[in-house]
Order: sequence, then C-alpha cells, then structure tokens
Amino acid sequence: MKKQASGLPVGVIGLGIMGSSMAANLQASGFHVIGIEVNPATRKQMSSRIAKVGASSRMLVGKTGHILTSLPSVAALMAVCEELAAEATAQGIAKGSLIVSEASTLPMEDKLAARKLLAKAGIKMIDAPLSGTGAQARTRDLTVYASGETAAIKQMMDVFKGFSRAQFSVGEFGNGMKMKLVANLLVAIHNVSTAEAILFGQQLGLQAKAIVEVVADGAGGSRMFQVRGPMMASRGWDDATMKIEVWQKDMSIIDDALRALNLPSPLFSACIPIYRAAMAQGHALHDTAAVYAVLEKFAGES
Repeated sequence: MKKQASGLPVGVIGLGIMGSSMAANLQASGFHVIGIEVNPATRKQMSSRIAKVGASSRMLVGKTGHILTSLPSVAALMAVCEELAAEATAQGIAKGSLIVSEASTLPMEDKLAARKLLAKAGIKMIDAPLSGTGAQARTRDLTVYASGETAAIKQMMDVFKGFSRAQFSVGEFGNGMKMKLVANLLVAIHNVSTAEAILFGQQLGLQAKAIVEVVADGAGGSRMFQVRGPMMASRGWDDATMKIEVWQKDMSIIDDALRALNLPSPLFSACIPIYRAAMAQGHALHDTAAVYAVLEKFAGES
C-alpha cells in the first residue's frame, strides 16, 4: 500500500533504474513525490509507489521548489530544462524559488549549458551526481557529490538524506562530476578485477559463492566485489542495476577526460576492451557484472 506522505513536495524527473529507487525512497521517507517519466509502462509501474506520476516536467513548476533529475542523455537533459524554463517564465515564478539538482553522469560542458538555460528563467541548478549502483539505490546506499551554490545545496540536503547514505558538498559547480569520474574510474577497474579474481578462484577449484563470502571483507575485497561479486557468482546479470550500454557512456566521458589531461591510465585502459567485448557478445542490456561472462569466454577460447 502506498504511503500517504504529507511532507515536502519533491519532483523526480526520470524514473529509470536510479530515479525510480530515489523516488520510492523519498516517498518512504515522508516526502510527497511527483515523478516525471516519458515511458507509459514505467509511469504505470511507479503510480503505486509515489504520490503522483506524470509525463511532462512542466507540471512540477509551481508545485515544488525541489527537483531531482536522473536522465539518460544530454538530449533528455536539455529537453527537460527547456520545458522547466518555459513554464517558469510563463508562470513568472520568483527567482531562486526552484532548485534543480542534476544527478546524471553527463559531460560537464552540457551541464553548464543546462545551468545557463535554467538561470535565464530564474531557476538555480546544482551538479550532484551519485556514486552507487541501482541495487545500492534500492537500499539507500548511495553517496551524493553535490557541487555549486552553497545555499542551494543546503536547501537540498534534507532531500538528499531521504534517498542516500552519505552526502558531500564538494565545492564549485562541476566538482561533483569530477568526483564522480574519479569514483567511476575505480568502479570500472574493480568490476573487472572482481570478475578476474572469481574466475581465477574457480579455475583453482573453489566455488564462486565461497570466494565471494570469504574474500569480500578481507584485504583483497572492494565495494564492487561486495556488490557485483554475488551477481557474478549466481550469473545474475540479467537483472541490470547498471546496463553495459549505459556504462559505455560513463566510460567514454572518463576516457575523454584522461586523454584531454594526457594522463597515463594503464588499468582503466585495460578495462575498455572488456566492456566493448561485452557489448559485442550480446550483453548490452545486462548488468556490468556480465564482464565475468566475457572473461569466462576468453578463457574457454584460449
């Protein structure tokens, strides 16, 4: 049964793997959540989990001063910002009365363009990407890297606490994305190293489940080993918490940033062909834990 929240109204735009969990957890935390999603099937699914669901971002203007965006592409972000700006201008809302917290992993130049567009309509935007998988989002095991105007971040902090485990204010606009790129570089490496270690253990004659249980909390473990190790051991990558085709976008952003800085990245660079092979082998819609299947196939071919 849906909880009847009577607290602060919050808008969540984009109810995909991450957004749906954020919205549901906010509703459970006592917020009055209005979700926006273009997919009719997803809207129907979410209608029993949050206060209200709609198809247009325009419906949020004048209904809430706090909006979270979790979007799959630059095109989606710009379309949403254009809708919000147009409606805010039409309604003549007070400058600074609406804050948009952008949680997607997208190129910084595009987030800056979105912020500029919203600012013309008097809407404040902060850059606040998240660290964590879809599975972690379900259990509020997310970290928020908020960056931008300090006052706006403070106004969003209670909202962040409604769906996340840890929240950091990391400075000027854009620092959030920089932190996210650092975190995702490690995620990319640790995910592949987890698959490599489990396959190694199995070839030594150990059971995958036992490897995960014994190694995860030791010196050789990592957060990705704890999160993705069980999925690899059970071959459960069909239930995606981060689809490989979406992860390719994140990988490209990191790779572009490394190249622009002319930095050596031997471990990250070694991961790139593994994820590309996963795409080629039909795992585009599977969780990134499917890199285990890629290494397994490589081993069989050799």
